[in-house]
Amino acid sequence: QVQLVESGGGLVQAGGSLSLSCATSARTFSRSFMGWFRQAPGKDREFVAAITLVGASTYFADSVKGRFTISRDNSKNTLYLQMSNLKPEDTAVYYCAARTGVIASARVTSGSEYEYWGQGTQVTVSS
Repeated sequence: QVQLVESGGGLVQAGGSLSLSCATSARTFSRSFMGWFRQAPGKDREFVAAITLVGASTYFADSVKGRFTISRDNSKNTLYLQMSNLKPEDTAVYYCAARTGVIASARVTSGSEYEYWGQGTQVTVSS
């Protein structure tokens, strides 16, 4: 069974920074296109960012573009989301997701296109 384990969430003041990590097995990570999603209370899950297999291409939601960075370390089987200039509206549970296979474009924004999901980590941004 594939497991994705997020970490790094917490409480931060508006304007602050936070870094999330998502770890999985080497077998899964080496074969997977990766993404981050988030879900705020009472709202639908939304796409945040995605990165291709070797990190050559990334894609971001407009709401986080210029503030968030997605990266991966294939030697550590870990996905990262570096968040800066955080806003109260970034408050949500953040999930990492994986899809096996080679995809040329990082523009994979629908949750239904991902096969595996982590349990989520809470990010709270206070005003």
